[in-house]
Amino acid sequence: MTRRLDAVEIIAAMPRLDGSESVVPVRHIGRWVSAIVAALLAGGYLYLLATSKNMRWDVTYTYLFHPAVMSGLWLTIQLTVASMALAIATGGVLGSMRLSQNPVLQCLSGATVWFLRGTPLLVQLLFWYFLASLFPVISLPVPFGPTLFAVDTNSLINQFGAAVLGLGLNEGAYMAEIYRAGILSVDKGQTEAAQSVGMSRARLMRRIIIPQAMRFIIPPTGNATISMLKTTSVVLIIGLPDLLTSVQLIYARNFQQIPLLAVACFWYLACTTALTVLQIRLERHYARGSKDAKGVGLAGLFGPFLKSRLASKENGL
Repeated sequence: MTRRLDAVEIIAAMPRLDGSESVVPVRHIGRWVSAIVAALLAGGYLYLLATSKNMRWDVTYTYLFHPAVMSGLWLTIQLTVASMALAIATGGVLGSMRLSQNPVLQCLSGATVWFLRGTPLLVQLLFWYFLASLFPVISLPVPFGPTLFAVDTNSLINQFGAAVLGLGLNEGAYMAEIYRAGILSVDKGQTEAAQSVGMSRARLMRRIIIPQAMRFIIPPTGNATISMLKTTSVVLIIGLPDLLTSVQLIYARNFQQIPLLAVACFWYLACTTALTVLQIRLERHYARGSKDAKGVGLAGLFGPFLKSRLASKENGL
């Protein structure tokens, strides 16, 4: 009896939830201290950059929209778009082959992915650039008959073509695994249910599998695109004047390395921000109707801290 009365007294002493006594949220002192320290360190670093005479911000402003820089930026954007288009197409084909019931297609896809992921990107770029030394002429002959067409390899695969082939095919191997993981993430029961009502394989992929798999495909594809934007700087090895190469050519003449590298960083960050916004919009579109839809946006971009603060405001705490 005594134990029961003690429990009743404890419950009666608890805060009321009817508004007479407000609920006080837990104060996370450590979070605020770490946030203040990080803000002070970041602010101090930015202040040093902004006030340092060695930064030569006037040089940065002068070359920010320089024609050579703009030409390199445009080439970087072209390489990113063309290479990712090739990577998405190649990844889709290799991923479908990997999931096929045909063991020959599975082995062929696995060997291709193994080779492309196992050799360095620079080696693949140089291979495509010097392909003419192996095949001077690319032709399509008919067995025991005439040649349908023949074209000089150097005229068919120039510097830009070699860069797109090297970057796109290398990334396509990783995209194949992204596609495969996304498709396998869909519950197998949905596939069996669609097949039980007579839905064809193509219609099953188009109406059931792909729309659900896109939730898992879009985030890593967005990361791959942003990574591709910065990876295009390796085309310097085959002589293409991308953004970073254009900046390097300028500071090789005026010896203003840091201000011109700041120009390159500005444009890389601008392009990355635009791609990030596009990725968020695509994630939000394909996350409609799911419980994770509210987590896509600024809260997901800036971390758990902002997300927790937004949740606290919604609850009135």
